[in-house]
Amino acid sequence: MALKGIKVIELVGLAPAPFCGMLLSDFGATVTRIDRIPYNPVDVLKNGKRNIALDLKKSEGRNIVRDLSKISDVLIEPYRPGVMEKLGLGPDVLMKNNPKLTYARLTGFGQNGTLAARAGHDINYAAISGILSFLGRKDEKPTPPVNLLADFAGGGLMCAFGILAALLARQNTGRGQIIDSAMVEGTAYLGSFLTRSQQLLRWGKARGENLLDTGTFYYDTYETMDGKFMSVGCLEPQFFDTMVKTLGIEDQLSQHDDNIKGKKMLEDIFRTKTQKEWSLIFESTDSCVFPVLDLMEASEHPHNIQRQLYVDNKDTNNIFVPNPSPKLLSTPAESSVLRPKKDEWDEICEILTEIDYSVEKITELVKSNVILVQKRGKL
Repeated sequence: MALKGIKVIELVGLAPAPFCGMLLSDFGATVTRIDRIPYNPVDVLKNGKRNIALDLKKSEGRNIVRDLSKISDVLIEPYRPGVMEKLGLGPDVLMKNNPKLTYARLTGFGQNGTLAARAGHDINYAAISGILSFLGRKDEKPTPPVNLLADFAGGGLMCAFGILAALLARQNTGRGQIIDSAMVEGTAYLGSFLTRSQQLLRWGKARGENLLDTGTFYYDTYETMDGKFMSVGCLEPQFFDTMVKTLGIEDQLSQHDDNIKGKKMLEDIFRTKTQKEWSLIFESTDSCVFPVLDLMEASEHPHNIQRQLYVDNKDTNNIFVPNPSPKLLSTPAESSVLRPKKDEWDEICEILTEIDYSVEKITELVKSNVILVQKRGKL
């Protein structure tokens, strides 16, 4: 795989850091996830990573992180500014021991600034970035797209991109570097099209009155007879013309008609048939009209099956796991859920023998609660 041979340390955190580590793992990096004590197993993105739980309040636990950092390419840490320095694990220490280390700091507000020390969540970061103000319907309050925008896109994905850029730069410089990845800034960067297009025609109006934010009747979703929905994205005239002809209303509705009239007409007509019926009707047209599928329906759609959108694995217990994207045709990625799970003790020994810890020393660290294991049957 593309990142084979890259070693990553992931300090456990909430959604953004695990997602960043998952991306690197899926594309071939060896990711060692360092959990906290007490152990918190609630992390659905940890598959495929090596796991070890350490007590970083103890010097022996911190020493393990230092030793692992000496043989690693990347460290991902998700804590507020100053936390790693207080532990003696800041970049000044770890990068002195390993100048090639890429030290990725993934936070909400960044390493400096008036908000740097403040707590926050996805909705707050999206709000401060200015991008949340764009999201929502006319005359309604801003609506966050769950926590996808700041946590996963502006946070984990942007941080992973920064890590890859830093690794590429290291090929020329021979040195690692610190990455200051702030979710506020990542979210704003994702919104570059929105912020740069405010002077364009049919944009820059109030929320919910623009071309792509449900301000036009030909770019919206419509309920069907069975309570499901169809997505309509007929921006270009040729697609709009095909849609109204397919609906049989080409003489009643034009793309320049009043928005209220258009929405009412499409709402009424889409409610006359089920989603399946409309899908079959539009299947042979090129009109940018498609069904809004739930997870089960998406996994069973013929196109998605052909493209292997979701992992085909009975061991996922009906959990829908998307395959890695994009597809690299020469060095393809592999979803981490497909990798066999390792025995806990064997995995701990695998991690620590790489830094020359003997089995006897590992056993002693477990007994002194520096390393937490769920099962001590092998001790």
